Amino acid sequence: MSERPCHRAASDNEAARAVAAVGRDGRARILASLTRRFGDLDLAEDTVQDAFAQALTTWPRTGVPASPEAWLTTTAKNKAFDSVRRDGALMGKLQRLRIETARAPVPADFADPADADHSTLPDERLGMLFACTHPVLRIEDRIALTLRFVAGLSTAEVAHALLVPVPTAQQRIVRAKRRIRALGVPFTAPRTDDLPERLGGVLRVVYLMYSEGFARSTGDSHTRDDITSEAISLARVLHRLLPRAETTGLLALLLLTQSRRPARIDADGRPVPLAEQDRTRWDRGSAIEGIELAEYAAAQPDAGPYTIQSAIAAVHAEADTAEQTDWAQIAVLYRLLEAHDPGPVVRVGRAVAVGRAFGPSHGLALLDRLSSEKALAGYRPFHVARALTLVELGDDRGAAVAYRRALELPGNDAEDDYLACALAGLAAGSR
Repeated sequence: MSERPCHRAASDNEAARAVAAVGRDGRARILASLTRRFGDLDLAEDTVQDAFAQALTTWPRTGVPASPEAWLTTTAKNKAFDSVRRDGALMGKLQRLRIETARAPVPADFADPADADHSTLPDERLGMLFACTHPVLRIEDRIALTLRFVAGLSTAEVAHALLVPVPTAQQRIVRAKRRIRALGVPFTAPRTDDLPERLGGVLRVVYLMYSEGFARSTGDSHTRDDITSEAISLARVLHRLLPRAETTGLLALLLLTQSRRPARIDADGRPVPLAEQDRTRWDRGSAIEGIELAEYAAAQPDAGPYTIQSAIAAVHAEADTAEQTDWAQIAVLYRLLEAHDPGPVVRVGRAVAVGRAFGPSHGLALLDRLSSEKALAGYRPFHVARALTLVELGDDRGAAVAYRRALELPGNDAEDDYLACALAGLAAGSR
């Protein structure tokens, strides 16, 4: 009989660091795996939470396993089975799960989860993405649910991404979970014929997921590279699965935006505005790939908003300096985008482009028309856009008011520092 491996005990801090290292992506993968298997999002959420809590008490005694994510997956699955066994009303479900396990055993199913040692686990989030965009759910509920449980965003981050209050985001998530449970919606990938119907909601979630990583709604740092990388990975899978104009356009948009990443943060961690970035530091490989994909998407008959956004990003990427940017072309593209998506965020982008192309007074006029939009009252980039435009027009007092309003709204600490410095610069008479 082979000897069981010996695990070195870990300190509480080592265990906590190992749990934290699993991150939101690992947690989302585990949740997707449990939800697909048991078909119960509430059960999966509870058992995943219990597994993480158990790790903090077990690993200091047994040592951190070679694959913490595999250990957590196995532990959460075992806890879910225990919960099902305790509920007599679900005995039929337990029997079906036993049959499923017999037909397709899970590699991470060990008698002792501490011995689980797997370098990789299957990522089932793409299937869960499509499941969460089931047409029986309201569109706003689908997006909130998938951002929360597939992208792994907190409820506050979901609210920020959707420009709604936190209680509204919570209500949407609860409503979606209740409807899924009542109608028995399966957490499996849809049939191939059903994929196009669900695609729009999935693309939206991947886009919002990237946006949260690109400029975090909370936290000390401005970006979350793990979130942006995961969003790009999912966009690549979608592009291979359904190589249509909009999947291609979304991938192009993310690659082009990500190509600026090396120049977006200064030495102190503060964001660097696009006009001030050192473009020699941009990732030219990602930019070239993004431009090629954007050109391909634009030539397709089903091109839509993501394709137009990728074209806007391509215009930026093709300019060697900020001064060479063809803002007139960007303004035209924003007008086309507004025809597809007349939302306030797109109109803010168009106002900025018009101001750059035809003068800040024209941009400010468009921004002022948007000041009554309820969704923009709590949207920090809107107030920053007004501040920058007012600075260009020489209205430092008005710019200071806009900067103060931006600082009053939630955002990450690095962005707060940038805005505070800009405000201090106005006070000192230097722009």
